[in-house]
Amino acid sequence: MATVYAKVGSPLGELLLVGEERAGTADGVALVSLSLPGQKGAAVVEGGWRHAPELFGGVAGQLAAYFEGRLTRFDIPYADGAGTEFQRRVWKALDAIPYGVTVSYGQIAEQVGSAGAGVRAVGTAIGRNPLLVVRPCHRVIGADGALRGYAGGVERKEQLLGLEGALAVGR
Repeated sequence: MATVYAKVGSPLGELLLVGEERAGTADGVALVSLSLPGQKGAAVVEGGWRHAPELFGGVAGQLAAYFEGRLTRFDIPYADGAGTEFQRRVWKALDAIPYGVTVSYGQIAEQVGSAGAGVRAVGTAIGRNPLLVVRPCHRVIGADGALRGYAGGVERKEQLLGLEGALAVGR
């Protein structure tokens, strides 16, 4: 499968979209990663990747609608095979967090059967989410309401939660 990429503007800065060409999807691409500028562990364009912004029109349109407050749930095909079995369980739990709602790391740990000491492992799995924004890891906060970490930076996490109306005023 060919790896393709595009860059799209956003209120968070220029986003790097990476995908695999795939027949049978709306745009012919399944999303592998979405990276923010300066993100910890961000994807970097590699030799052999093809610049194909035309394949990311649907993704770009959904992102624009989200940032304009007109979209609350993404409908984007993701590429298969990323992450460990545990990471995929955690990421599936992230996908189920509704727009405008926050949950704690402990709540995610309970959902995936890893309560107690497993909270740390859940935090690590969340930190390895390759699909920032569209897989809403920004909706996971500390049990005390603190924003905690975010691969794209805590200030961007705050910006995304503010967009979704999930931040209490004065926090």
